[in-house]
Parts: sequence; structure tokens; C-alpha cells
Amino acid sequence: MKKLLIPFCLIFAAAWLAGCQKDLERTNINPNEPTVVQPDYLLSNGIKSNVDTYWGSDATMETSLLYIQYWAKIQYPDPDRYIPASTNIQTVWNNFYAQGIADFTKLAELGDTLHNPNYKAVGIIMRSWIFQVLTDLYGDIPYTQAGNIDKYLTPVYDSQRVVYRGLLAELKNAANTISPSDNPILGDSLLAGNMNSWKKFANGLRSRIALRLADRDPAAAKAVFAELAAEGNFFLTAGDREVKLNYLTSPNQNPVGKNRETRNDYRISKTVVDKLKALNDPRLSIYAALPADTNAYIGVTNGLSADSASRLGFSRTSDVGAAFTATQAPAFVFTYAEQLFILAEAAQRNLISGNAADLYAQAIRASFKQYGITGAQVDAYLAQPAVAYDANNFKKSIGEQKWLALFSEGLEAFAEWRRLDYPQLKPAYTGALQGKMPLRLTYPSSEQALNGANYKAAVARQGADLLTTKVWFDMY
Repeated sequence: MKKLLIPFCLIFAAAWLAGCQKDLERTNINPNEPTVVQPDYLLSNGIKSNVDTYWGSDATMETSLLYIQYWAKIQYPDPDRYIPASTNIQTVWNNFYAQGIADFTKLAELGDTLHNPNYKAVGIIMRSWIFQVLTDLYGDIPYTQAGNIDKYLTPVYDSQRVVYRGLLAELKNAANTISPSDNPILGDSLLAGNMNSWKKFANGLRSRIALRLADRDPAAAKAVFAELAAEGNFFLTAGDREVKLNYLTSPNQNPVGKNRETRNDYRISKTVVDKLKALNDPRLSIYAALPADTNAYIGVTNGLSADSASRLGFSRTSDVGAAFTATQAPAFVFTYAEQLFILAEAAQRNLISGNAADLYAQAIRASFKQYGITGAQVDAYLAQPAVAYDANNFKKSIGEQKWLALFSEGLEAFAEWRRLDYPQLKPAYTGALQGKMPLRLTYPSSEQALNGANYKAAVARQGADLLTTKVWFDMY
């Protein structure tokens, strides 16, 4: 009897403890806190956090904006000499994967759960944009297994070709899923809930990625444009809202404006100032600010030593213009001007029908109009021989003007400069890469430590994990 009594007591105690645990869990439930994530909150927070990363210090101010010679540093110049901080590289990777891929994967799942295809489509479009930025920046990346951390704690790296092909398929499906006339969405600070605009954004990304393929696989690029034509060439047009986040006052301010509240390390690059001056470009007064002590726009050479940079003086050199540094300055993600440059190049490459020179001129006009410049000034600018479209060297014509149009959109400009090889930039004055320039970001050290086998496989396929290693699309 005693032998039976002991196990029975243990069973009774275990049951009593389990009951207490359930009572405790019920007691600790907050009736005012939702247990299911709301899609509108997930969307608004996801847009803000990821556009912040796209325009923020780690991905742009301390890296791509310096590499593409839009900005230069007048203090703490190591990043401008191609010595990025490991925290910058790590933060870009962490933010885009943890705040971007994870959140927008969840939003797409909620779209299915809530039977709202538009939330699903928006989740896929935003996730695809982030993957495109990541592969442009690093090369081979975790993609096919990256959205399911519960199943794949150490995801494999996919080749850039596989990533681009996968994104094209996802974006096509997302665009075709959109239902503009019903299933409204909330929390959309990027395109104000306009589902036709989301479809145009998806198609714009498809056309952007198609050109990433164009040198390596022109047939695949042509097929993408053929699909877009069959679907009606539904792109951004004049008068459409561009894909941008309109920032507000603190704490929802532009990350560049937030940076300027406590720091003043940056100036506009001499490279872009010289180009704007050479072309009598009226955007100079928008892109740059007049120094306090002079009446002339003065850029700073990229990659100066600390003492040389400091001797130039804050009051004698030009900061970046208020259109980019103001608290409420908008952050552009995809513009009408970019869409026209894409179509101009596609026409030149015979990927679509159309007049490349006309589309090129329209793209320049759209870029000027983005900053309120129209009329005779634009006509005079386009009439210059140095601006005229050269079909025999379309990469130079489009590359230089697209570089000017994308000013301060550092990540996209960095990708296009590598792809088109124009403008022909000179390495930083005291650069640390033996006369070479960065062509990618290195993988974060956490990947070597936590995902070592897959990291090594990616490096073996792509090349040494260096700033100077070319990614797949960078063919020339």
C-alpha cells in the first residue's frame, strides 16, 4: 500500500502544480494588450524602421554615400578612407533581416490569415525590396531560408542570380495579387494605401532588377520587360506619388536630420559639386548649402587625412542641402525619374520598344521637377553638348545623369555606379584599399561565428570576403 501511495502523491502534486501554473498564466494575461499583431501597426512600423535603415548612418552616411562621392567627411574620416566600422556592417545586416525580412514575412502571413490579399502583396513587395538592397550590397545572401528562422536557424546563402530570379517571381505574383477596388489597408505611410501605386512600385522593382541581369543574362532581362508589357507597362507616371516616406517632427524625423542634431561630420563631396558646376546644373543650390564664410559652394575631397580635413573648416565648406538634412525631409525609395532612366536604358538595349534619347531627356526633366525646377532652365541644361544623349556610350550618358538624379539615395546609386561604371570616380585621396574602391560590404563577423559553414560556402563561390570583391551583377 505504501509503495502505491508515494507515486499517487507525486501525481497529485504534479497535477496541482500544473493547475497553479495555468491559473498564474491566466492571471498574468493583460486584457488591454493584443495577443495578435495588428497588420496596420506592423506595416507602419516596418516602413519607418526599414526606410530609417536605408537612409540612416550605417547604410549610407558612413558607407555608400561616401563611396559614391555624394558626401565626404570633415571629421573622423576613416569611413571616407574605406575603413568602415564593424558595427556599421553588422547593423545594416541585423536591421534589414530582423526588422525587415521578419516583419514583412509576418505581414504577408497575416494577409492570408485575415483574407486580405493587399496586406500580403505589400508584405511581399517590401520584403523583396529589402532583399534586393541586401544582395546589391553584399552579393550572395540568405534568401530562400531567411524568412523562417524557426526552421532554419543557420540559413544557406543563395547566389545573387538565384536571389534576383526569386524576387522577380515574387514581385510578379504580388503585383497580380493586388486588388485596388477592395480590401483596403491601413498604416501605409509610404503610398497612402493606394494599391495601384503599390503595383507600380512592384513593377518598378521588377524593371530595376531586370537591368541588374542585363549584362549577365540579356535574354532573362528581355523576358522580364516582355512580361511587364503583356501586363500593360503599369509604371509610375508623371503626377503619381513617388515612393517616399514623408518624415515628421521628433521622434519620427528624418535620420539625417536626427544625425545633424548632435553631429556635423559631413560635407558635400567635391566630386559632385565639380560636376554640377561643370554642367551649370541648377540643382547645385539644392544639393549643397552655402558655407557661412563664403558665397561659393565648396565641396570636400573624399578620403582626406584627419588633419587635412579639419584644416578646411566647417564655416568654409558646404554642408549637404536642407532638402536632405531637414528634420522633415522626405526619404525617396523609388522615383519617377529613376523609372524613366530604367526605360531609357531598356530601349537602348532593345529590351523594349521606345526612343532611348527621348526617355533620357524625360528622366532628366523628372529629376529637375522633383526639386521644383521646370521651364527654360531645364531646356538650357538639356541643350548642352555635355548633357546630350550619346547612343554610342549610353552607359556614360545614363550613368552620369542617373548618378546626379539619385543624389543622397546612396544604396541605389552605389549599385548603379558599379553596374554602369559611370561616372568614373577616383579613389579616396588617402584610401586604405591600395588605389581601389569599395565594391560591396563585407559580411558581418556574426555570420562567421554563428553561420560559419554557409558563410564559407558563399565566400568560396563569390570570392574573398573583401570590400573590393565584385558581386555577380558587376560584370565589367
